[in-house]
Amino acid sequence: MSNDTPTDAFTPNIGQDRSIGDIIRQTNNLSPDQVEKVLLHQRKHNMKFGEAAVALGFANREDVLWALSQQFNYPYSSVANSRTHDELVVSNSPFSEQAEAFRDFRSQLISQFFSREGVGKALAVVSVDSGDGKTFFAANLAATFSQLGCRTLLVDADMRAPRQHEIFNVNNSSSSGLSGILSGRTETNVIRPIEELPSLYLLPVGVVPPNPLELVQRPTFGLLLNELAGKFDYIIVDTPAAVHGSDARVIAGACGTAIAIGSKGTSRLAPMNKLIHDIKRASGNVIGVVMNEHLRNTK
Repeated sequence: MSNDTPTDAFTPNIGQDRSIGDIIRQTNNLSPDQVEKVLLHQRKHNMKFGEAAVALGFANREDVLWALSQQFNYPYSSVANSRTHDELVVSNSPFSEQAEAFRDFRSQLISQFFSREGVGKALAVVSVDSGDGKTFFAANLAATFSQLGCRTLLVDADMRAPRQHEIFNVNNSSSSGLSGILSGRTETNVIRPIEELPSLYLLPVGVVPPNPLELVQRPTFGLLLNELAGKFDYIIVDTPAAVHGSDARVIAGACGTAIAIGSKGTSRLAPMNKLIHDIKRASGNVIGVVMNEHLRNTK
């Protein structure tokens, strides 16, 4: 067997000293004989180790992407091994066109919003109707901020029909959650770390309350956001669709800033304008409107 070490043509040391070839070998449990065949194929065809392994059927494209993410310390979940929902595209498909769009949103928000002096850390994600993709957008946006290595909290304040716990595969059956905090109960371990994204945390709803609007209107909600702002770099807050009541307006007012999500081809201008106007009346600022083309049936 050759004494060569499996390497790629481009393997800078960022965060880890292992080459991509080493990561693929260990992850796929390649035998010494298989590694030798990959090395021979690599040299013969002037390929990277990962490309050669895929060509020989010893690995697939997902394995190579996983190896790249490990070497560059970029949180990424292989679809086959991920515990998160397939809607979380920035984690499950980090090199896709959709994931790139979310990174672009993140860049714009950092440069045009979060960098401004006096701007708070909490951003509410609002929409007019269920199915506009609000929850999908909030989850992926929060994940992109966490991929910068910034401590990011996703708050599920949709106490009408919460779904963030489903996307991140977090247990929401216990009473611990946002609803319990706002009800005045003493809660422990309410903020859950997301294993696949080490800098991301989720505050789920907990038990769905009968009085969601009254809970977010209590001073406790604003005080909670202020306290959390001292512990996290970014806070993304999911809200109920405006068709369910005034919750989104109240939550956006407490956050101070909101971004509105519409569904391309179905959202109408008049209801969207009304939502923006209502948020402004509640002392909130809508910094933009995003038209969603993906997952029309999600909230």
